[in-house]
Amino acid sequence: MIQGHSYERLLEISKRVNWRVEDIIGPDKPMDFSKPFMPESFARTAELDFLGAAERLKLNQIRGFGYLAMFELVERCILPAIEAHVPSKPGQDPHRSAALQNFAAEEAKHIELFVQFRKAFAEGFDVPCAVIGPAEDIGAMIRSHGKLAVALFVLAIEWATQQHWLESVQDEEGLDPQFKSLLKHHWMEESQHAKLDALVFYELAEKAGPDGVMQAVDEFLQIGAFIDSGLGEQVKLDLAALESVIGRRLTEAQRVRFLGQQHQAQRWTFLGSALVNQGFLKALGEVSPAGRARLEEVAPIFC
Repeated sequence: MIQGHSYERLLEISKRVNWRVEDIIGPDKPMDFSKPFMPESFARTAELDFLGAAERLKLNQIRGFGYLAMFELVERCILPAIEAHVPSKPGQDPHRSAALQNFAAEEAKHIELFVQFRKAFAEGFDVPCAVIGPAEDIGAMIRSHGKLAVALFVLAIEWATQQHWLESVQDEEGLDPQFKSLLKHHWMEESQHAKLDALVFYELAEKAGPDGVMQAVDEFLQIGAFIDSGLGEQVKLDLAALESVIGRRLTEAQRVRFLGQQHQAQRWTFLGSALVNQGFLKALGEVSPAGRARLEEVAPIFC
């Protein structure tokens, strides 16, 4: 048990929270394309003063599409890693396997939720929007690192989703209610996943020892650099979608500014917000103060 959490307790909570995809999205629950999907703290469209208000709204919605598409991609990448942890050894918590199996099942449900969202978005938006991939290749690259590094990456992503909802989305009244509902239900289950992954992370960290944890931190940063490169490519895809939907090509100077500014916005959304999350840093710091200090040193780059 860690900080009052146990596999049994988290499994009980998860069963109470459980929701169905058809309860969250469907033909009777349309999105409102007259409203933004993402909080400005993530979309950062106001800084692009060469775009009109309607154009910034379109960009916000493109970023909303990319936000959930990216989480779909990440969850496809990490699901096999979660499933690999399900088998338990003699002497481990008797509720461990059931809790982790449920964890994996909920992640699979989230993937289906995001698939349904992408379909609904495509039906309501004016132009197609592309995302980086394929997920299989990205997942293989991430999972080529050690188990502890991957567990640290999963923990970072899950803590980031907590911060996103609680600090940026929950009290944002102007967002599309349907998109906001989707984010809320995703958060409800991910809040348990963060605790479950912390239990797995501590198991692996104990076996690895101090040197092994620092190696995992180095590999975690390698994963982050790989993701950052992908985010740069995603910004180019977002620019193409924006120019298509607004019916004009930005000037070269505007394009350069867009790519740099939006790459930093993407960095903050998916990397920086995780690296400064106190729950994530606390979990790492409990097993490696040096590892925490290393991440705190590089975090400003992604903010």
